[in-house]
Amino acid sequence: MAEHQRQRSLSTAGETLYLVLGVEKVATPDDIKRSYRKLALKFHPDKNPENPEAADKFKEINNAHAILNDPTKRNIYDKYGSLGLYVAEQFGEENVNTYFVLSSWWAKALFVFCEGQEQAFYVSPEDLEAQLQSDEREAGGDPIMLQPSATETTQLTGDGHHSYHTDTGFN
Repeated sequence: MAEHQRQRSLSTAGETLYLVLGVEKVATPDDIKRSYRKLALKFHPDKNPENPEAADKFKEINNAHAILNDPTKRNIYDKYGSLGLYVAEQFGEENVNTYFVLSSWWAKALFVFCEGQEQAFYVSPEDLEAQLQSDEREAGGDPIMLQPSATETTQLTGDGHHSYHTDTGFN
């Protein structure tokens, strides 16, 4: 084992694993498998007992194959690179897209913009009722005393489909 362990930085390029296996980014799963088998045999620690770098290379080849052989991980790697794989480890594969959308510059700008806006988007029911009563007093007209009610009934028709009927209460 090498004394000095290389520290890798996370990238969004998504090309390094393809270079490890010696294939193009558009390689088919069969191309990846073929290259993996060839390199795994070449760098297997049992075939290279005197070469500690071969064991490290073998681990790198196995890691590249494990990621590129899994369609979901490969898709994440192709879109977001090793940073995407790290995010998938931390937050789950299904949350990677959400993470990158929310961390994009335009999403941050939208949050900043929305924070600066007045909070007039929400009106409590009590305030709304008070505003309606005030408007009615100013208008001097008769308020609406009865609101129409709608009830919905569902019936199963002969062909197995649902039929909806709405009774508006205005007859």
